[in-house]
Amino acid sequence: MSLVQSIVIGLLMGTVFGVALEKSRVFEPGMIVGQMQLKNFIMLKVFLTAVATGAVVIATLHGFGLVKLAPKATFYAADVVGGLMLGAGIALAGACPGTVLAQVGVGYRDALFTLLGGLAGATAFGYAEPVLKPILAASGPGKITFMDLTGLSYPVMAGGLAAVLVLILVGLEMWRPWRADLGADVDGDFGPTPAKAARPHLEPAE
Repeated sequence: MSLVQSIVIGLLMGTVFGVALEKSRVFEPGMIVGQMQLKNFIMLKVFLTAVATGAVVIATLHGFGLVKLAPKATFYAADVVGGLMLGAGIALAGACPGTVLAQVGVGYRDALFTLLGGLAGATAFGYAEPVLKPILAASGPGKITFMDLTGLSYPVMAGGLAAVLVLILVGLEMWRPWRADLGADVDGDFGPTPAKAARPHLEPAE
């Protein structure tokens, strides 16, 4: 795939994902924290949809020879420690590395501090990586995929994964309809906050 093709495909996929992110309100802090507290499941639905769609798109591009599969190596300590740290940060900040940019874009002032903290953390890790790498990358199977384990081709695996995820999404939607999970203020937050309490109650004009 040429550089121009990569840029065009990246822009198209980024646009689609950005529109879905905004329409689903997944970037809202209340929505993110609510998912971590298992109070709403819109965030899970959106990202499961993204995984299913991405699997099919990558399988299609791979089938046409436009992209090559390049799985990363698995390291148990790095994956577990990194996952726990990232999850704790998302729960505390009400943002993740992607949604914090959307929050800055719509005017959440506290998101600026989250963004600066993320950049500071990435910089600190860059300096600490030579020391941490021998510890975090000490154990793991290396590069291994489900294709290696099952002997099935990537298109078959991607199609099967997408089908399973669609069934899960249908079940989640039947259990927790997205309209009910949005919340009164379309931010996934059902609890009172100082900001909400400070809003004047507007009575309808007679």
